[in-house]
Amino acid sequence: MSIEDVFSSKGRVKILRILSEIGELNISEIARRAGLNYATTNQHLQVLESYKLVRHKTFGRIRIFRYNEENPRAQMISKLIEFWEETK
Repeated sequence: MSIEDVFSSKGRVKILRILSEIGELNISEIARRAGLNYATTNQHLQVLESYKLVRHKTFGRIRIFRYNEENPRAQMISKLIEFWEETK
């Protein structure tokens, strides 16, 4: 995994920011908050999940995505986002 792969997409960065701030949401709500369509959001979430930055749980047909706070890289990204937002 390269850092460029994670941060090369504005959509992925938006999703990471949303999930790091809120914790967990379903795809439709993530898409709405990020201003993306469902299919694009789903693709970004698959990439982020492959890097273990997010994970999901399924309730019937609903998938809930959660920021993976146990992953050290995800922890650092969360700190970066928090620092960036504080110093605006």
